[in-house]
Amino acid sequence: MSFRSTTVHVQKHAGFALAAIACSLAVCASAGCAAPELSMNPVPRSFTPRDYARVYDTWTRDADDFSFSLMSTVLHATATFESWEFRWAYVVRYASDHGVSTETRAEMLRASLDDAREHHRFFVTLTGEEYREADLTRNSSAWRVLLVDDQGRQTVPESIERIRRPSPADKVYFPSVSPFRHAFRIVFPAKSEADAPIISPTARHLLLRFTGPRGTVDLKWGLKRGLR
Repeated sequence: MSFRSTTVHVQKHAGFALAAIACSLAVCASAGCAAPELSMNPVPRSFTPRDYARVYDTWTRDADDFSFSLMSTVLHATATFESWEFRWAYVVRYASDHGVSTETRAEMLRASLDDAREHHRFFVTLTGEEYREADLTRNSSAWRVLLVDDQGRQTVPESIERIRRPSPADKVYFPSVSPFRHAFRIVFPAKSEADAPIISPTARHLLLRFTGPRGTVDLKWGLKRGLR
């Protein structure tokens, strides 16, 4: 076998391998990789500072949009849903790290949980093949972000804030922060104009969707039905 034929043979196998990996990633992203069902029940939690890393992992999702025509990833997104449970763990860890008094920690927690009743917040980092197009705050962005429930109902953000200079706390508490990624705080209303919850107590899952002419990425959180 000639050197040329060997090279072609290896390239073909490499292409098949990349395609197989891409298929696996696509199936994993669309299926949610059997993510655990999470509770949205707004009840007291009991956490120590050491619990934060586990809770962060529980409420964080990561996915890619892989282009078969380009054989490259056109968007890589990571998002943390700042749920009731996440907020509780975050405040406990933050207060411990910063030597905050018990009274101040209680005030911080109360304010954060009050906000959780009014807003669904996500901390998002992402990058793409075209870095500037991945800036969600630009009119020229290739991506639109939506919150989608299990019935397909879509909600647009109240606000999208680009974090131009992530703080030391952002870098520690949200490990996906990187000089090579955009970082955003994305806020959705918790209730519709008719005062109905955006995420129903009976919802089986929710999606944070990034969609546009280059493709679609869905980050999925499986939910327990009812207040359990």
